[in-house]
Amino acid sequence: MAAEPFRPTYHFTPQRNWMNDPNGLVHYEGEYHLFFQYNPHGTDWGNMSWGHAVSPDLVHWQELPVALAATEAEEIFSGSVVVDHDNTSGLAGSSGQVPLVAIYTSVDTGTGIQAQSIAFSLDRGRSWQRYADNPVLDLGSTEFRDPKVFRHHDHWVMVVVLADDRVIQFYRSDDLLSWTHLSDFGPAGALDGVWECPDLVWLPEPETAGGGRWVLVVSVQDGAPAGGSGMQYFLGDFDGVAFTADGAARWFDHGADCYAAVSFDNAPAGLMIGWLGNWAYQKSVPTESFRGAMTLPRRCALRRSGADLRLAQEPVLPQLGPPTLELGSTDVESGERPLPVTGSALLVELTLVAGSTGFAGIAVRVGGAERTLIGYDADAGELVLDRTRSGAVDVGDGFAARHRAAYRPVDGSIRVRILIDTCSVEVFAGDGEIVLTDQVFPSPTSTGLALVAEGVGMEVTTLVVRPVLAVDPR
Repeated sequence: MAAEPFRPTYHFTPQRNWMNDPNGLVHYEGEYHLFFQYNPHGTDWGNMSWGHAVSPDLVHWQELPVALAATEAEEIFSGSVVVDHDNTSGLAGSSGQVPLVAIYTSVDTGTGIQAQSIAFSLDRGRSWQRYADNPVLDLGSTEFRDPKVFRHHDHWVMVVVLADDRVIQFYRSDDLLSWTHLSDFGPAGALDGVWECPDLVWLPEPETAGGGRWVLVVSVQDGAPAGGSGMQYFLGDFDGVAFTADGAARWFDHGADCYAAVSFDNAPAGLMIGWLGNWAYQKSVPTESFRGAMTLPRRCALRRSGADLRLAQEPVLPQLGPPTLELGSTDVESGERPLPVTGSALLVELTLVAGSTGFAGIAVRVGGAERTLIGYDADAGELVLDRTRSGAVDVGDGFAARHRAAYRPVDGSIRVRILIDTCSVEVFAGDGEIVLTDQVFPSPTSTGLALVAEGVGMEVTTLVVRPVLAVDPR
């Protein structure tokens, strides 16, 4: 497996076969559980089941056997897991155990009907039993999926989508088994693609004692700014019945390859992980025994800049080695300046002062004509992740593109944190208020870095490059 040219060094992938959306994210008894949409029988989408991995630290993952397997009658689509501390469901019986309860979309393979069903575990998620009276919520719809459940005061709330209608529904339950409809939200924001994988998270508001906002997140299968699928979010209020947005939708990630991110139950609010993929071309990516990876876990928080309040994301950093390159204040003339460091798994932290025009930034995974550019386009006022020359592999129409996000330098400075892996680049600008995530498929020998200034020069304030160490074998 390790010899595969596009096997990530530190992003989670299954040993083999197809993987997409994260499911059932939960923390329990010192373990983070990552369930995920999984095909146990091949590298294409199908036979949807829940794969399973656990980690003590969100860095080192151990893949476990399939948790919920598809049958001839039922496929297992996305959903969530909660820790039922008080056994409100009664699923633990008199065992005294704390049940982990999975609420997932069960798909009838004969009719295509999507309904919400229950499974539970009494052994820390190692084995699962389906509830005998499934489904627990059924509208008779073929586009009703992806329940995200959380504890709200003394009851449970489910957030779930009517995918084709671009509507998020809210339900209430006292026992996870009987559900009452509360309200609907939408259509709103981006409507080109069907909606999937909603989540609702309360986050504290900076400089407001005790205050905060609710963040409603939903994935969109088409029409994202980088093309194909993506994620949008709304800030607003949830009064226990209905969600009311404060303003327009914003994009969670301005790159092409972050989808279906949801939060962990029984963990600090805003801890999320997403699928590092895009429905526009994922079936064509050039991996071999596996297909699909996860983004790095991200800690989400609200950040304020003047009157502007937005979601910011901080990556959970992988295991790092000591710096292999450190630069202080350095002037760079127009052109490309190679750096004396290489690697396909790196953390790059760069602060620069750009000119009033042109492009200033860094090229990564450089080799021959191959390079991926990250930097600031002063003429457009945009942060850029350019993968038009990232590799020679033909992934599909629209893959070779220049992805952008409006960005305002702080006191003239641009600060980015770049996490490079074998087949991905994740860029966090400033305090994480702008994020771009892209897959790239360069040649294994394209491991160089270079500072790049186009039009005018730039001043590099600081540059630190550190290697990311390989995680334990999966």
